Amino acid sequence: MSTKREREYERRRLEKWQERQARRRAARHRRNVVIGSIGAAAVVVVAVAVARSSGSGVDEPTPAPTVTTPVNGDLVPDPSLAEDRAWTGTIVTSRGDLEIELDGAAAPQAVANFVTLAADGFFDGTSCHRLATVNIYVLQCGDPQGDGFGDPGYRWGPIENAPADDVYPAGTIAMARGSDDGWSMGSQFFLVYDDSTIPSDSAGGYTVLGEVTSGLDVLQAIADDGTADPDGDGPPATAVIIEGVDTQ
Repeated sequence: MSTKREREYERRRLEKWQERQARRRAARHRRNVVIGSIGAAAVVVVAVAVARSSGSGVDEPTPAPTVTTPVNGDLVPDPSLAEDRAWTGTIVTSRGDLEIELDGAAAPQAVANFVTLAADGFFDGTSCHRLATVNIYVLQCGDPQGDGFGDPGYRWGPIENAPADDVYPAGTIAMARGSDDGWSMGSQFFLVYDDSTIPSDSAGGYTVLGEVTSGLDVLQAIADDGTADPDGDGPPATAVIIEGVDTQ
């Protein structure tokens, strides 16, 4: 093998190794971060089973919520921008349009953040990087990196308008966040295409900022295509790109 061919061979081998490492990091991140993963649900079920089998008749204490502060908090849009009102809008995707309504009264920080990012064109050209088709039924979007690690350069909290019963009906738009951290929200959000029970963690539930009022068929078609990963939780098999978001 010539020196030139050897260098090319080593370069390709390094690239493949880097790709495998990136996939592993993304898989770990999906398990440990954002929207009440299937793994988190399993932990909750096991914890309840252990408490019941102990015979004590007393539930195990809930861990104290993680309390942190915003990262680059001076960049977080002011909640007053939500104007304490309902907003309407359209998420234009490569698979079809989603008409939405946002509740600026119930989730002022989340709505102020969303409409500000939309107006800045932040979501334009980003991919919806995660589709879950087992146990929970969501499409996750809003990551500028497209791998589950991206944010707008800041993080914020606290959780707003989370359902008390942990049920997120079809059409729900909610904020993704890190496990057990109510101050880890940024730009990532998820769209629920079928009724989903997503257990709360020690920080609580997930901020609901609005709903899809038209276009659930678009989300269902995306879900019907399945995921690129065989476990039913990963990138959509057919790419979903946000081409633009308009709110008013």
